Amino acid sequence: MSGTAAALKPPADAVKPVRHPDAPAPGELLGPHYEQCFGCGDEQPHGLHLQARAGEGVTITAEFTVQPAHQGAPGLAHGGVLTSALDESLGSLNWLLRTIAVTGRLETDFVRPVPVGTTLHLAAEVTAVAGRKIYSTATGRIGGPDGPVAVRADALFVEVKVDHFVENGRPEEILAAMNDPDQVRRARAFEVNP
Repeated sequence: MSGTAAALKPPADAVKPVRHPDAPAPGELLGPHYEQCFGCGDEQPHGLHLQARAGEGVTITAEFTVQPAHQGAPGLAHGGVLTSALDESLGSLNWLLRTIAVTGRLETDFVRPVPVGTTLHLAAEVTAVAGRKIYSTATGRIGGPDGPVAVRADALFVEVKVDHFVENGRPEEILAAMNDPDQVRRARAFEVNP
């Protein structure tokens, strides 16, 4: 990506990312981390409903279809929605590291317009890790996984403790998630915050 901010370039001592042994298998659908998540949650009527799959190494692929509620200019996806799709894809990478992390910085390039009704094919990869910092990149293509690039992004995620969500989230949602009788959903709500 040309013009990438210095903060998004891994330092010289960064290491190659290592897929966690308990990460989902390649091809496995990751599913939503939280049902109310705008990016991946099933219970968000105007959300992206992005579905990510684990790839080889520390990569994922994902898709989402631009709906009328996602438009900015008439008939075209809003740039903020496209950025959200990239952020969600990049955040999904943390499942493969089994790390709780939040977006620290995200730089997006808009290459071509994305019409309403288009399925955006996303691919994301962790490129380096340096301490608590996770460096990653993503592209969104139209017309198929090998189609022309419409959007791309570089990101820096920062590893956090679960306390980050408990101390900063709205109490009603935190309590609801913590009191969910389904142990898996309860744990997943705080595993990753794309």
